[in-house]
Amino acid sequence: MPDPDPRRGDGGDYQWLYGPDDDATKVVRPPSSQPTGPYGAAPYGGPGPQQTGPAPQQQPSNLPPMQFPDQRPPAGGSRSGRSGGGGGWWRRWLRPRRLIPLLLGAWLVFLIAVPIWAWGKIEKVDATPDGERPAEQGGTTYLLVGSDSREGLTAAQRKELRTGDAEGRRTDTIMLMHVGSGPTTLVSIPRDSIVPIPGYGRTKINAAYAYGGPKLLVETLEQSTGVRIDDYVEIGFGGFVNMVDAVGGVEICPKQRIKDKDAGLNIKKGCQEVDGATALGYARSRHTYASQDLQRVQSQREVLGAIAGEVKTPSTFLNPFRYAGVVSSATGSLRIGDNVGPLSLGRFAWNLSGAMGGSGLNCTVPIADASVRWDKKRALELFGYIKADETDKITKAVCTKDGLQH
Repeated sequence: MPDPDPRRGDGGDYQWLYGPDDDATKVVRPPSSQPTGPYGAAPYGGPGPQQTGPAPQQQPSNLPPMQFPDQRPPAGGSRSGRSGGGGGWWRRWLRPRRLIPLLLGAWLVFLIAVPIWAWGKIEKVDATPDGERPAEQGGTTYLLVGSDSREGLTAAQRKELRTGDAEGRRTDTIMLMHVGSGPTTLVSIPRDSIVPIPGYGRTKINAAYAYGGPKLLVETLEQSTGVRIDDYVEIGFGGFVNMVDAVGGVEICPKQRIKDKDAGLNIKKGCQEVDGATALGYARSRHTYASQDLQRVQSQREVLGAIAGEVKTPSTFLNPFRYAGVVSSATGSLRIGDNVGPLSLGRFAWNLSGAMGGSGLNCTVPIADASVRWDKKRALELFGYIKADETDKITKAVCTKDGLQH
């Protein structure tokens, strides 16, 4: 009796043997001259016909028949011997070197598709005035208008936000933002500013919007400042509130306790996180302050800067729900000039926080006194730098937070 084959288990138990290639499984069985298997003349290992010559070695009767596959399994097959991959295709696609580029590509498509979808929701208006206008100037000057439009607000929201039920639109916020070769500059125009309105004489500037909408407001500002306004952007109450909520709230830092029933506001002094309703009340409040409108425009810039800063954080672009919410809320109550393209609007949004940051400038139009009369000399100097696209030359003498000379 020869020694047990070393490739077997303990003294004769048959075991599967793997070759050097993991994809090929070989079962080794010595040849036998007798029929074997259930259809042969004798059972496995049983006696067969008489043989002449040397007797072949017999295998233990409890072993299955040996097989000699002459080829490897088909490419993509599994060790079970199946053909057609056996589901291995998804394992190949789940490999990091394939999966990561696939996910990055899908994310890029999502980042582009959401603004394209939202672009169709934006209302376009004709904000280009007729007649003579200032010549083309360097950089881009935007007119940002915050209107008191109640569109998009339910009856419950109007009650909560203390907006009332007034129909139509009036201007609560008027700002000019210049983006060019120098620091981005944001200038607030108090709505009670007394200026000449073409065809209506001298009166409060927010009346221009009430009389003739965006076109007359643009014309009034161009004639009063000499600055050519390139693009028009308007957002209503609903969009303002929804944007704050979409970014999870913003931080405001009032310098005193504010309790304003008309604005639905009751907040403490100091920095604090607030939701959209509170942020709107803070931006609208005026009766608590001695300077009223001059303080309100500062609060408006503070809230806008906080919103823009939150929108630019990485979490906005990494969180799909936040990203879609921000884009949808920003465009839901937005009106823009019919000449404003997607790239220009994106540039406006991106630079808004820059105007509030260390690299930009933000101020109120130079004011002579608390009655909101413009300081003509200082105002012409400020707007002269904007016209020339030389905002790097603007000094603190003409650009102060409240517009007053200090």
